[in-house]
Amino acid sequence: MHSLYFSLSISGEPFRLFSPSHIVSLILLLALIALLYFYRHKWQTSFAGKFTRYALAGLLILSEVCFQLWHVYTDSWSAAFTLPLQLCSVTLLFSALLLITKNYSLYEITFFAGIGGAAQALITPELFYPFPHFRFFHFFLAHAGIILACLYMTWVEGYRPVFRSVWKTMVFLNVLLVIALLVNNWTGGNYLFVSHKPENASLIDFLGPYPWYILSLEGVAFALFTLLYMPFAGKKSASKQQTHDLSS
Repeated sequence: MHSLYFSLSISGEPFRLFSPSHIVSLILLLALIALLYFYRHKWQTSFAGKFTRYALAGLLILSEVCFQLWHVYTDSWSAAFTLPLQLCSVTLLFSALLLITKNYSLYEITFFAGIGGAAQALITPELFYPFPHFRFFHFFLAHAGIILACLYMTWVEGYRPVFRSVWKTMVFLNVLLVIALLVNNWTGGNYLFVSHKPENASLIDFLGPYPWYILSLEGVAFALFTLLYMPFAGKKSASKQQTHDLSS
């Protein structure tokens, strides 16, 4: 049982892209997104909405704690691989803080970087462990939680991004890129995949060789963030929280 759920190595077939477990996980996420959208108005004024917000924040924090503890338990913790410096690790922590603090400036960055990064990760996971290993559940719960947190703040709390949020996110990503390069040079890691491409197949494979794919990623990120912004273009941009932040 230990080898099935928590071991560092596996004896069977590794995770396969678009395997039945992968497809089912994506379908379950879509169902949760539909549920969140369907009950968005009811949760705006009910205890269930507040409970959901804090429960989701707790789930995100717990997922990161369990991830770190699993590496300690399997004697695999390493500064080269397990620091929370991957994009989804950073946006996971941002998502939890956003749900707790309801800070609009945090929302601006998390909405674009969180949804963009987590969606790509869920479609083409950098994952070795298959269902029902702990890492399989951790991966999908953590990335799904990021997307649900961003959509909760948008649909339930009424937050809206503005176009300058796209530029803020791009600046943030480039600052994070520099930090990742420095940490990679120190640890030998590959945070943000800026030292080499992921080992598993991913969308990065279509963006050219190293280091040029990093420039391609900049363009893809800007295009993706602009696409995510389009449903809000021309609409009222300021939420109650944003108005409060700007006036304080």
